[in-house]
Amino acid sequence: MGQRATGQTAGADLIKGTVYRMDLSLEEKVILITGGAKGIGLGIAKVLAAEGAVPVIVGRNATDNSAAVNEIRTSGLRSFAVQAELSQSEDCRRAVAETIAQFGRIDGLVNNAGINDGVNLEHGDTERFLASLRKNLVHYYEMAQFALPELKKSKGSIVNIGSKVAETGQGGTSAYAAANGGRNALTREWAVELAKYGIRVNAVIVAECWTPMYATWLATVPNPDETRTAIEARIPFEHRMTTCEEIANMTAFLLSPRSSHTTGQLIHVDGGYVHLDRSIT
Repeated sequence: MGQRATGQTAGADLIKGTVYRMDLSLEEKVILITGGAKGIGLGIAKVLAAEGAVPVIVGRNATDNSAAVNEIRTSGLRSFAVQAELSQSEDCRRAVAETIAQFGRIDGLVNNAGINDGVNLEHGDTERFLASLRKNLVHYYEMAQFALPELKKSKGSIVNIGSKVAETGQGGTSAYAAANGGRNALTREWAVELAKYGIRVNAVIVAECWTPMYATWLATVPNPDETRTAIEARIPFEHRMTTCEEIANMTAFLLSPRSSHTTGQLIHVDGGYVHLDRSIT
């Protein structure tokens, strides 16, 4: 973690999970990451730590949080964790307050936590739909609102992690699709509202990204290897899934002053999955 590479070697090592420093001027920046203990969130935390930032992992499971922090600290880098159930407003407020108490500032927020919980239209119900919105959307708003006073002081940045489902649909997941549509809309709304404070807001949209959660799902289907091959065949660029590190690299860039005139953007890091013509595959 923290080493340098260029060109083809760096691209290959991304797939292996190696993290490289990009010199994004993020040293000592305190960045909150919801759902930062696993998968994409952990990938973001590792990249930010390698850039000299202090990733603050916010998650419900204390054991997972500790494991993530220890993994980062083992590499000689800094990290911190706050246990919080993000579906509870007071936990969101407390996560922000504990971060301020520890570091005295917040320089960035990555809204990432959520789950595709399969609350559909045909067999769902309003109670489950609303509960899913709280798990997948409402805490994006609350974390941003509670962190806003500090982000005004630091002229920090917000990055919302979203999903292709908002644009492509998936079938059988109305609540998750609605939540991700809301994430996209809030990204552009906040970019307008917060521009006067020098706060930039962008979103990174994920399609098929290889995470432990994805691997767990794949193990439940018949012929998982064949299923993965079929999925990857539909991804135009290099016919492979996106890595967590690739999502993390874009997130770190958007948090950094290197992207100083970029705001209100929905940036797809997906190997062309959403927007390129599938006939090329």
